[in-house]
Amino acid sequence: MATVLVIDDDSGVSRALAMLLGREGHRALAASSAEEGLELAERERPAAVFMDVRLPGMSGLEALVRMRALLPDSPVMVMTGHGTLSTAVEAVRKGAFDYLSKPLSVETARAALNRALAQGAARSALDGARQDLADFPPETLLVGRSAAMQALYRQLAAAAAADATVLLSGESGTGKELAARAIHLHSARGSGPFVAVNCAGLPETLLETELFGHARGAFTGAVANRTGRVEAADGGTLFLDEVGEMSPGMQAKLLRFLESRTFERLGESEPRRADVRVISATNRDLAAAVRAGAFREDLFYRLDVLRIVLPPLRERREDVPLLVAHFLSGSGNRAGRPTEISREALSALEAHDWPGNVRELRNCLDRAAALAGTGGTVGVEHLPPGMAGSGGPGGLPGSIDALARRLACEMLAAHRAGPDPSGDGTIHAEAVRLAERAVIAEVLAAVGGNQVQAARELGLHRTTLRKKIEEYGLPSGREEERTAQP
Repeated sequence: MATVLVIDDDSGVSRALAMLLGREGHRALAASSAEEGLELAERERPAAVFMDVRLPGMSGLEALVRMRALLPDSPVMVMTGHGTLSTAVEAVRKGAFDYLSKPLSVETARAALNRALAQGAARSALDGARQDLADFPPETLLVGRSAAMQALYRQLAAAAAADATVLLSGESGTGKELAARAIHLHSARGSGPFVAVNCAGLPETLLETELFGHARGAFTGAVANRTGRVEAADGGTLFLDEVGEMSPGMQAKLLRFLESRTFERLGESEPRRADVRVISATNRDLAAAVRAGAFREDLFYRLDVLRIVLPPLRERREDVPLLVAHFLSGSGNRAGRPTEISREALSALEAHDWPGNVRELRNCLDRAAALAGTGGTVGVEHLPPGMAGSGGPGGLPGSIDALARRLACEMLAAHRAGPDPSGDGTIHAEAVRLAERAVIAEVLAAVGGNQVQAARELGLHRTTLRKKIEEYGLPSGREEERTAQP
């Protein structure tokens, strides 16, 4: 049972909502003015509020700001029989959870109440996760309270206390680089450099100069001496990501360095020394690669002194709310993104198998936040179709179809209630703007904010895309393509 406050000077509306609340098993409170409603709210702390816009004395929109400050966790549904689109926009900007047009149908009121109470439950769950998150020190890189994560923390602590070579294994996206950084930060080398190298995707010569550096004139284009990552990590930790992708020639060179702690820059014959602790990572089964002849057995044993396996997210689903809180409002937060999520959306995230693990979860939240917009609430409709639900009419995902239908009904109601219901309609233009903003935000998020790539995917000129980014107030991202540096 929830306590729900109804603020309306129309006694007929108050009685109808009170009857509905009673049938739904809730306790109803009634007030006929904003001032009376604020007093009741302060005393009774209702879980949700229905409030009319036109009230004697203080208006509903004026009271809305004070109500949100008084009850930040209680959704407020604004009602009006004289609504316009500008009124709806103002109500949402001032923190209204929903905007309802009178006369209210039982179905509309019940659906709005259920959404509001579900949002309150989601906020409570997220607040609990945020409280748990506060227990993690600011420098914590890995987040989770599950048994699997507790076991991982113990292994990482043991690895940090030693100075041995560590092999991190686990599926893509489980946080192997974060684990390597955690080992480094809590080790005796924590004040030294942490240098990461991705061994995948670089040909042998480029990877060699990346690791060991080169001398001026070593090859065409080598106009100056270059310090390699091994030398840059002297006194600290060298992290070799995707070590299983190294070519046989590079495996031999890495083995030589691990055995002697000496190396030569490309184009030099003078050996150099580097005191580094090596942590490597792979999502491949290196033991199987050794048996298949694709990875050197002697190098495998050099790397596999301490092995730590990171658990996939599907094996620690209880950590999902904590990770959501971390990415939406913790140290993973980004400027302008929403900090709330609906109960349905949170449940969908908890139920998903996450083949891409924590990286996939973060990307999913980045995209959902871009679609929800600044100050919005991440809902099921903002999640990828596979999470949001199965197909609806016309082949659309059910949640998207429902959102479009609801948006059309609300726009139509707002326009009919406007000052000139017979004037030229703008519903289509407004809906197209909303859809265009969502599509551009989706593509920008998917390509990491790269405007060049986004324009190419959208089929827009870069100048057009920049103008639309400014028009819709979207994050500007970056305009230049990333270029690989040897």
